Amino acid sequence: MAGVVLAAVTVVGAGGSAGAVGPGAGPEADLSHHGHVSLWEGRVGVWLVSENHGPSDIPQATVRIAFSEPMAGGEELPPACLWSSDRVVSCRTGALGAAGGTGELALDLRTAALPDEMTVEVTTAWRDGVADRNRLNDRHRVLVLATGDPYVF
Repeated sequence: MAGVVLAAVTVVGAGGSAGAVGPGAGPEADLSHHGHVSLWEGRVGVWLVSENHGPSDIPQATVRIAFSEPMAGGEELPPACLWSSDRVVSCRTGALGAAGGTGELALDLRTAALPDEMTVEVTTAWRDGVADRNRLNDRHRVLVLATGDPYVF
């Protein structure tokens, strides 16, 4: 299964739009990502919930989490995730059923330095051919200060 994610991430990273479907083509769903990000003492935590508001099932999707600061090497990720670079983690959501399918993710990572702030971008990288006309709830850019406070998106 990791090979599927790697292939999708490679195509997206090469400038393509894997899984992107134009309006009116194929099944349609509304994928959203919400959660919060915290930064403290060289650590960053991301707690994320991916939801499908329907009307069609999403067999598999990939969420991309990009950091403006590099992460320290050697961090172990959850089984559904992989490092795309020292600043990007890509994770499978698993199957998300229509109108209510939910996937949860938690990351606890070390930064390479001790930044006072960073920007975290959460986006859908791939939706397995399912169209999503509401792209406002699956793309977020969050400025996080190193206070330990949760910044909600």
